[in-house]
Amino acid sequence: MESGIRKTAVIRQEENRHENGDDFLAVEEPLEIQLEYGDEHNRRTHSLSITMRTPGNDMELTAGFLLTEGIVKHYSDILNIKHTQTLPGVESNYVLAQLSPNLQFDMSKLERHFYTTSSCGVCGKSSIESLKSTLPFAQSEEKPATISPDIIYSLPQKLRDAQTAFESTGGIHASGLFDLQGNLLALREDVGRHNALDKLIGWALMNNKLPLHDCIVLLSGRASFELVQKCAMAGVKTICAVGAPSSLAVESSHDFGITLIGFLRNRRYNVYHPSASSG
Repeated sequence: MESGIRKTAVIRQEENRHENGDDFLAVEEPLEIQLEYGDEHNRRTHSLSITMRTPGNDMELTAGFLLTEGIVKHYSDILNIKHTQTLPGVESNYVLAQLSPNLQFDMSKLERHFYTTSSCGVCGKSSIESLKSTLPFAQSEEKPATISPDIIYSLPQKLRDAQTAFESTGGIHASGLFDLQGNLLALREDVGRHNALDKLIGWALMNNKLPLHDCIVLLSGRASFELVQKCAMAGVKTICAVGAPSSLAVESSHDFGITLIGFLRNRRYNVYHPSASSG
């Protein structure tokens, strides 16, 4: 059984009947991300973040998180990512990311950044403008690519067909990466929608696929500001979401030059970018 799925006993009740059986759950466990940084003569270790995630693809999750939080811009900024405190037969909930000595890194600035983004600081135009200055890839002046409605309509079913954990548990988010012809390039699942996207972006970073200008990201749920920001950091130009976007997600997609599509289901969708050209 996959590390991200766990079996449990249940009693199924329907009308006046019940029966004993088994159910499968998406695993949710903490992952602590630690950083090792500094020059060759002065290396330090710092606990950066704890996230509740579904075990699996932890290295990709860490790499994607480091990119989308603006800590690294290239995979070469990372010397190594590894589990720590491992026991035989047990997957560790601790990951150490060792940063290159050549990376200019100020932990005090990073701590201030984390304080604002985890509280009420991420809101409004000023936050969007500040994020623009940290984008690792230049924003393209070209309009987003024209994609036929039939290609867009096809994406949710392709994502669902490839979701092995969702098929078993019914309770997990997914982020899928497609080319402009609608071919699925990669998919990652997690109980946290932001973790699923970080895993996907981490896969792209580790496989030298960035920037993702000529790709579509499909989100299995709603589109929030945080997810749009992460896509912008990866150079994504087209985001589709099965659910609704938030107001700040729409505003930020305009400012980042991203086509944002929401409510993509049952052969219909809404386009929230005024200059988007789909269809």
